Amino acid sequence: MINIEVSTYIESAEEIHKEILIALRQLIFSIVKDVDEQFKWNRPVYAVEKDFCYLKTTKKHVTLGFFEFDKITTNKDIIEGTGKSMRHIKLSKLKDITDLKLKTIIEEVLK
Repeated sequence: MINIEVSTYIESAEEIHKEILIALRQLIFSIVKDVDEQFKWNRPVYAVEKDFCYLKTTKKHVTLGFFEFDKITTNKDIIEGTGKSMRHIKLSKLKDITDLKLKTIIEEVLK
């Protein structure tokens, strides 16, 4: 279900990031049946029974973060961070979504 706070977050993002956020949101909704879209910790968070990913903007990129990154086997070398269970991928252009195989990565996190 669409969350109004998430919509506001996306609409207030810089134009260069807005298209990435919209595409990621659409991708998540297309992959995950009954996804719960929430706004927690000042960012969009997506859950099915428990949180599995989040979106965040910075000045230079959009971050797609994962709560259980250790389930990811596809493009594992692009995952950044030092968190015990949370890591992220930085996206600077719309094409990154397909180039980095994010659909497959999201599906792996949900297993």
